[in-house]
Amino acid sequence: MKYESNPILDKLPEHLKQFIKPQNYEDYSAIDQAVWRYVMRKNVDYLSKVAHSSYVDGLSKTGISIDDIPNMYGMNRILKEIGWAAVAVDGFIPPSAFMEFQAYNVLVIASDIRQLENIEYTPAPDIIHEGAGHAPIIANPEYAEYLRRFGEIGSKAISSSKDYELYEAVRHLSIIKEAPGTPQKEIDEAEQHIEHLQDNMGRPSEMALIRNLHWWTVEYGLIGTLKKPKIYGAGLLSSIGESTWCLQEDVVKLPYTIEAAQMAFDITKPQPQLFVTPNFAHLSQVLEDFANTMALRTGGLSGVNKLIESKALGTIELSTGLQISGQFHSVIEHEGMPVYVRTVGPTALAYREKELVGHSTLHHSDGFGSPIGKLKGINLAIEDMGPRDLRAYNIFEGEQVHLEFEGGVTVEGTIVTGTRNLQGKIILITFKDCKVTHDGTLLFLPDWGLFHMAVGQNVVSAYNGPADLGSFNLISHELTETTIKVEKSPERLELEEYYKLIRDFREGKNTTISRNKVFHELQKKHPDDWLLSVELFELAKKNGDTAFAKEIQEHLEIVKQNNPAVGHLIDDGVDLVEKSFSVKV
Repeated sequence: MKYESNPILDKLPEHLKQFIKPQNYEDYSAIDQAVWRYVMRKNVDYLSKVAHSSYVDGLSKTGISIDDIPNMYGMNRILKEIGWAAVAVDGFIPPSAFMEFQAYNVLVIASDIRQLENIEYTPAPDIIHEGAGHAPIIANPEYAEYLRRFGEIGSKAISSSKDYELYEAVRHLSIIKEAPGTPQKEIDEAEQHIEHLQDNMGRPSEMALIRNLHWWTVEYGLIGTLKKPKIYGAGLLSSIGESTWCLQEDVVKLPYTIEAAQMAFDITKPQPQLFVTPNFAHLSQVLEDFANTMALRTGGLSGVNKLIESKALGTIELSTGLQISGQFHSVIEHEGMPVYVRTVGPTALAYREKELVGHSTLHHSDGFGSPIGKLKGINLAIEDMGPRDLRAYNIFEGEQVHLEFEGGVTVEGTIVTGTRNLQGKIILITFKDCKVTHDGTLLFLPDWGLFHMAVGQNVVSAYNGPADLGSFNLISHELTETTIKVEKSPERLELEEYYKLIRDFREGKNTTISRNKVFHELQKKHPDDWLLSVELFELAKKNGDTAFAKEIQEHLEIVKQNNPAVGHLIDDGVDLVEKSFSVKV
């Protein structure tokens, strides 16, 4: 067991558990803890004024501490009170899996934390983004239900093969950008590759469109009025740079509608516009409007073609409720309707998400094909025929029949048996000595064995994944690359030790430490580091050591001159300390 389970996590299907990894809390260094503390202190100070009211309330409800990186086990003990749980994963996981976790009320948290060098923003999902961004807002019941429902619908969205290529490219960029010492040229090339893929995606898939909705709400959403919106998106809540930037007037604010699905985003750049929802209930309405456009609800020829283009495991459901799961390869159409569908490779048949006995992937290991629709010249569909109707049309056990469907598909053979659904309707007819043709083209030959003909007038639904999760071996995900763990240099380990000494002093674990000595060692051996000096400044102010505080400030001014890029971070840290001190006085 890689994690401590609970009743919510116990309900996860096995194929999702393969993505879970241990948090390994002891791997967080004192520098990591300082990065978390800096971001959280700054965020809470600022976000208490500009974030949705659920944010600050949710921090305590979900067990998020300002001073310590959250422990997944501790979070879960608190999250279960609001019906949720959290698991650790290694960076980005496939979008469909990410959304499926949400459908089970499980928050996916990338347990790594950004480098000090990327303290303001990182394209990589990290515990600041996931823990401090996503977790607090789910304490709001309306939003939590939106998130769950989004996962439920989003996991059924059909992807294209290009979507997965883009996912791999984004994951690669996030990994190398957080890996210390990655050459800038390599990062630039990875970003250019993503731009190239984004510019050549072709017609966006359902997954691409619903990911846009996810981005503009869950990640980068604003709530309230266009003139004075509040922040609720996790990407904004977890970025000390973007949470300030997003409210500036030159960032266009648009009313959130279903049109946001057509607005693509670039993960490597600040967004030129953001969407504002009037309330959380409106998010759910737009989601349902979008779901109404998905093959999940529309089915038809378009839905079958989407599955064919995806080249991935998917399911169609017929009007009888029969579900066919596999990789769809081809479709014969007639007057805009599918009249014959075919899968390749392992295929399973199900009814109401439960595999039909005798119709597993072992029985249909080489694929499955069947006509769909009504018989030619007969107004009554087979699924609507009662026992007397079936007898009248010779559709009966032991009878040799010749069935001609609208669209030119014919089935000739001897009926062996029929399978009925709970309402007593025929959903599957099995033939022996069967030949299936379409306008003279052979689709099935007698020596291939039994022919199982699906019964259904229409394709009412088409969606990603299998109908019955147990029908397929889904525990097969292999990461092409994992988060890079670089061996730390002696200098880095020394710096971490200085951070640890000061952290232990602040927490009262070792009050004999000489802060002056640590500071002077830091000046001499790590003159470019700024965050530990800010923490030392805080302690000096707290203890009323004015001379020491002034010495630290003078050092920080030198750091700012040598590295202007961190100047505003230093200023913000000092301001936080000054503000905290003045309030206490």
